[in-house]
Parts: sequence; structure tokens; C-alpha cells
Amino acid sequence: MRAYRLTGSALILVAFGYIIWKRPSTFSWTNFFSYFTVLSNCIAAVVLAVGVLRVRADADTDERWQMVRGAAVLYMAITGIVYDLLLSDVDVSTPDFSNTVLHKIMPVVMVLDWLFEPPRVRLRFPRTLVWLAFPLLYLPYTLIRGPIVDWYPYPFIDPRDHGYAHVAGNCVGIAVGFVAVTWLLTWVGNRLGSAS
Repeated sequence: MRAYRLTGSALILVAFGYIIWKRPSTFSWTNFFSYFTVLSNCIAAVVLAVGVLRVRADADTDERWQMVRGAAVLYMAITGIVYDLLLSDVDVSTPDFSNTVLHKIMPVVMVLDWLFEPPRVRLRFPRTLVWLAFPLLYLPYTLIRGPIVDWYPYPFIDPRDHGYAHVAGNCVGIAVGFVAVTWLLTWVGNRLGSAS
């Protein structure tokens, strides 16, 4: 697990480094760190790196740590799902290597980390809804910042073409997905943790 997590964390850093190395002249640091994908991968890289030091029996029963892990897994799982459903046909400026790592490989890596090393403390679903705090803060940040800088990170939250009603519908659908995946990760974590 140490090697697995260290490799995953390093892979994210390499993907980020490649993006920065190949960045165009119009590259914006604030826009870069305004992508949910980038923020989620940053969280995942930190959690994996810290997880390298926490591969031991008592870490599995540390509820606070398992809550942090679960949040990172949720954000990466949603990153992968949303990319496959809404963004796979969208032309992005991200290099293919980095795009594949951040949107396809790392979501799988994080979910497998949860399955390989499930929490051995029971997580309560109503409490795991706290994982939604980050996306709930991300949405207003994006919608407030968007008209100020005339830029939105994703077309499905860009109201300039189809209006805010269309964006609201997309956000409701994604929110349902977040809740469903939160429940699923909680249930799977409890089921596998109790069986191990």
C-alpha cells in the first residue's frame, strides 16, 4: 500500500508538472486552480502521501482519518464520472498524458485504495454527507467568479450560452450523483471494513 500510494501521489505531481511545462502563453494560475479536477487531485495527492505514513492497523480505525480519505475518494470518483459523462468529447487544452492521469487513472486509483484498504471503523451515512461541503463551496465560488473574469472551468456550469436555469439543472443532477456516490462509498467501506 505504501508503494501504491506513493506512486499515485507522484503520478499526480508529474501530470501537474507536465501541464505547467507545456502551458500556453495564456496560462493562468488562478484559472488552473479553479478547476474542480485540479483541486480534487491536489487533495488526492496529499491524502495518498499522508497515507504512505499511515499504513498501520490503528490508522484503519481512526475515524477522522477515514473521513478525510473518504472525501478524497468521493471527489476523485465524481471527477472521473463527470468527465466520462459530460466532458469526454469536450476539446481541452490539457496535454493528453495529464488529462488521462487526472481524469481517468487517478479516480480509479483512489477508488481502489478505498477497496484495498477499507476503513475498519463504521462510518455513518448522514455524517459522511459532510464530504459535500467542498463541492458546495466550489459551486458559488465558480458562479461568482465566472462573470467577473469572463471564464468558467466547465461548459455545464457556464450560463453564457444556455442561461442559469440550464446550469441549475446540471448542478442538481450532479448533486444527486454526489449524494449517491457518498452513500455508496460509505456502504462499501462499512461492508468491506467489517468483513476484513
